[in-house]
Amino acid sequence: MDVVERSGDEDNSCDAGLVFIGRIHTPWRDRSSCPRNASESEATARIVLEAPYRPGLGSLDTISHVILLYWLHQARRDIVEIVPPTDTRAHGVFATRAPVRPNPIGLSVSQIVSVHADGLTVTGIDCLDGTPLLDIKPYFASVDAKPEARVGWYETRPNPLPPRG
Repeated sequence: MDVVERSGDEDNSCDAGLVFIGRIHTPWRDRSSCPRNASESEATARIVLEAPYRPGLGSLDTISHVILLYWLHQARRDIVEIVPPTDTRAHGVFATRAPVRPNPIGLSVSQIVSVHADGLTVTGIDCLDGTPLLDIKPYFASVDAKPEARVGWYETRPNPLPPRG
């Protein structure tokens, strides 16, 4: 992967104060085996919340899909431009879903398989085993789906590569 690194002179003293509310357990131990995006796998993942956050699972049994936000703990944070594996041209990292980015926050819309006292089981996720979980939000198709959304560079790639999987 071709990368452009930031200078390193930035002030990183601002702390967002994020808390890991749990861990995501998946079949993937390394990036080479992990799907590039959640739609490339039907594998199940088990999410285990830390005890103080388990009451927040209430009513999830009435929800079919959730948005999962997670910390890509093994990703580099000094990348600002990349050539994605599905293209031959460089793009700013904010125009991609690459895990390498200044704040490596992952996002998946996942289907709930089951809810447990300590967490849930889902399908439709693309992170490594042990990934820290930041948040769970209900997916509302009425407000979250944007069928008119476009990613122009992706639609006009000169040499699209087939998906892994």
